[in-house]
Amino acid sequence: MAQLGWLGVVRHGQSAGNVAAAAAEEAGHEAIDLAERDADVPLSTLGREQAAAVARWLGDLPPERTPQLAVVSPYLRTRQTADLALADADLPVAYDERLRDRELGVLDLLTATGVRARLPGEEERRRRLGKFYYRPPGGESWADAASGRRLTPRHGDTGYLAREIVDEVAHTIAAV
Repeated sequence: MAQLGWLGVVRHGQSAGNVAAAAAEEAGHEAIDLAERDADVPLSTLGREQAAAVARWLGDLPPERTPQLAVVSPYLRTRQTADLALADADLPVAYDERLRDRELGVLDLLTATGVRARLPGEEERRRRLGKFYYRPPGGESWADAASGRRLTPRHGDTGYLAREIVDEVAHTIAAV
């Protein structure tokens, strides 16, 4: 079996959701104003610039460090990041559902203020269980996401090796 030379992990660029969440938190709103479902949130202007910076970084890599495969979440913001970052790369891209973002369940689109106001019991439960193990109703804990999102040699089917990505890699371009 081939040895994994290196694994690069790139988070998606800033999204319109990141911008809306920061604005809602700063204004003290209970909810984030977004029309799209989470999977359909696009990159912001800054996010597109960040993806272009990744493209420049990839272009400057020495040949022995050039990725052979990109494994990408199916979410729009990650696909847009990959499209921009890999525009000049002759690189196969595999979209993998296991790299999607953590499901927030009843906390979806709520700010910290909103959780305190609307679901005070959940705020206390999260504090007691800790961020890693807390699972909101209808959602996933970070532990759920980390244990269920692994790339196995399945991507070896394309002639490349992808060992496990066992850490938090949701919303990444993973170059193997």
